[in-house]
Amino acid sequence: MKQESIFEEYFGDTPMVRILNFLILGKDFDYSMTDIAEGSHVGWTSFTRAWKDLEKRKVVVRTREIGRARLYKLNTEDPTVQKLVKLHWEIIKTETDKMLGKKKMLATS
Repeated sequence: MKQESIFEEYFGDTPMVRILNFLILGKDFDYSMTDIAEGSHVGWTSFTRAWKDLEKRKVVVRTREIGRARLYKLNTEDPTVQKLVKLHWEIIKTETDKMLGKKKMLATS
């Protein structure tokens, strides 16, 4: 069973958010579309709808081909994507700090 990430909790558990979360976490690697769909736990139909938007907005770029498989990765050269990645990590840090603060308060009471 898939566990929802802090990023998904914050923005909602939608195919687009799941895909973005997967790509941001693995931003240094390239993946086939099938690997991205499976890794982000998104069904193929929902994935292809979201993927069209990601390609249109140039959030993802094709990196290479291996046989018939095309590989893609997050377009970290795009300024908007850079801001999205920064926001992703800021949200995770803030929410983690909140959770740790609550645990610390419970431990001292």
